[in-house]
Amino acid sequence: MSSLAIDRNRTACKYSRREQALRVLWGLLGKPLFRLSPRPCFAWRRGLLRFFGATVGRHVHVYPSTVIYFPWNLTVGDWSAIGEDALVYNLGPVTLGARVTVSHRAHLCAGTHDVRDPAMPLLKPPIAIADQAWVCADAFIGPGVTVGEGAVVGARGVAVRDVPPWTIVAGNPAQEIGRREFATRACPAPVGGRA
Repeated sequence: MSSLAIDRNRTACKYSRREQALRVLWGLLGKPLFRLSPRPCFAWRRGLLRFFGATVGRHVHVYPSTVIYFPWNLTVGDWSAIGEDALVYNLGPVTLGARVTVSHRAHLCAGTHDVRDPAMPLLKPPIAIADQAWVCADAFIGPGVTVGEGAVVGARGVAVRDVPPWTIVAGNPAQEIGRREFATRACPAPVGGRA
């Protein structure tokens, strides 16, 4: 059995000079301004993320305790939210559609290593969370995974494969446990009989 070539891994160029400069600026300026902002200052955090290269839609809520590694690799659609203590490890692109919810302590992991290569080179497979999907509390979305439109990854679920649209998955590894269907209900009549 061969030995790992850790020296080759450590000396490999993993990021461009531009990315390295952005990492320094984000670490020194962006992260502190982001984390120290008061909880209701969603517009401030949207602006800060945009300043550092993120594409962020309207009415997006990102909480101050959220950890976003590289804003320039983040796209978030209108009315989406990333909850408290969520970890967006976006070495590769992470795209959230419209009306997506990423709950507290969820982990979106768009970075890994090729374990079949002795030098274990860094890989940056993208993650895509389609419109109206929900990544529940403490769930893990692995590198290269797409969560389909309207799908739900249950609390502490581990999605290492694509999640089909409008399915509910849970467990480790995540397995389908149901379908997400919305019952069509008539609105109740207003009190007093007036429309």
